[in-house]
Amino acid sequence: MAPPDSVRVLEVCQVAAASHSPESATELSLPLTFLDTRYLKFPPAERIYFFKLLGSTPTFFHSVLLPTLKRSLSQTLCHFLPLAGHLTWPPHSPKPIILYSPNGAVSLTIAESNADLDILAGDEIREASESRLCVSELSISDTKASVIALQITLFLNKGYSISIAMHHAVVDGKTASMFLKAWAHICKNTAKENTFTLSSELIPSFDRSTIKDPDGLESFYLNHWVANTKLDTKSNSRSLKLLPNLLGVPPNLVRATFQLSRESIEKLREYVVSYHQQHGAAGLQPMKEVRLSTFVLTCAYVSVCLVKARGGDGSRLVYFLVAADCRRRLNPPIPQNYFGNGVFVHDTVVEARTFVEENGVAIIAEKLSGLIKGLEKGLFRGAKESHERLRSAGAEVQKFGIAGSPRFQYYEEDFGWGKPDKVEIASIDRINGVSLMDSRDGNGGLEIGLVLLRSEMDAFASLFVQGLN
Repeated sequence: MAPPDSVRVLEVCQVAAASHSPESATELSLPLTFLDTRYLKFPPAERIYFFKLLGSTPTFFHSVLLPTLKRSLSQTLCHFLPLAGHLTWPPHSPKPIILYSPNGAVSLTIAESNADLDILAGDEIREASESRLCVSELSISDTKASVIALQITLFLNKGYSISIAMHHAVVDGKTASMFLKAWAHICKNTAKENTFTLSSELIPSFDRSTIKDPDGLESFYLNHWVANTKLDTKSNSRSLKLLPNLLGVPPNLVRATFQLSRESIEKLREYVVSYHQQHGAAGLQPMKEVRLSTFVLTCAYVSVCLVKARGGDGSRLVYFLVAADCRRRLNPPIPQNYFGNGVFVHDTVVEARTFVEENGVAIIAEKLSGLIKGLEKGLFRGAKESHERLRSAGAEVQKFGIAGSPRFQYYEEDFGWGKPDKVEIASIDRINGVSLMDSRDGNGGLEIGLVLLRSEMDAFASLFVQGLN
């Protein structure tokens, strides 16, 4: 375990957008949508990119790597100006807004660590708290909230890490990936060619005029947050502070990463298809109605292992949360380079005993397939009921959701000194989540990140391997 003094902060600075506009002080605003307000008081989403780099001396770090990263960050912010702004809720506004200007800046922490980068960049079980030393905290008060906070950490003679903490009411995973890919592209190319042109898919679209809210979800979510703020803080109902019960990280947690190869995914698919063919009369849907995507198969298998690892009462409820990208599904659709939240979370509720049955993977795969297929009938159908259901769920309920997506291609973020050796979604330790991303080997497999109690992690690791064998 890394000691608490293994990271030393060298500097906290502000990196401004490289604006050349004579009207750089002009203040601009961007309204939130109902897709944003759902996450107004959610914990920040946090990622860490670990890079191994021999010769990472303090001299190289401070004279080459750090200046290049800072300069390219400044240039990237010109395209993503709202990231350099802040979230606020003016008295005259019915909802929070993002205020920003062409000369806005983001907080960047520069640190140095003597922790073992090989352990942090590995898959083995370790203390979850070790990752927190590499992530900056968002600055959030009653009246103002930062959109992002960044940290660059040097591991002496081993490499470095880049982390980002993001306010979830402003940024989703797709937007975050777009920003990081743009930063990496500019950083890598300015060092070689002194140019920072971006492809169209990396230039964000801020137009949200076509996003409609026919079900009144925006006011529903805002009223919910206002009511909870009054109960929790007994102060300003428009306070932007995150609710304390959503911020805590439980103690004694460990983290590990599990690899699911393409071959293993195909074995899972063959197993589920075979089970459906043999037990078609056992209440399962016809095979043609079940969509056995890689996502569905992986989530079904991982959730079965998680429920078995927890053990306990078979009648307890298990909530599985799935975030669906709405960009193409909205009417009219919004572009893939849309800046903001373009995801909406759906859930399915199943008793724990279903997961532990012999055919648990097949049944859960069917239910997840049905959940995704149901989006065709109404993207936001039952949203208010789902919100209330999740809000009232007690501690006995087992909840887990999926953070990240293999489509984001995390391991493509090369800032000029090689691709990352490990990418970690640090924030799953706050939300009982599961991270899912593409394999760093580029072999079509997946990486599954988990944060659990030690006893549950040991049980999960055993179940995960045994089930695939």
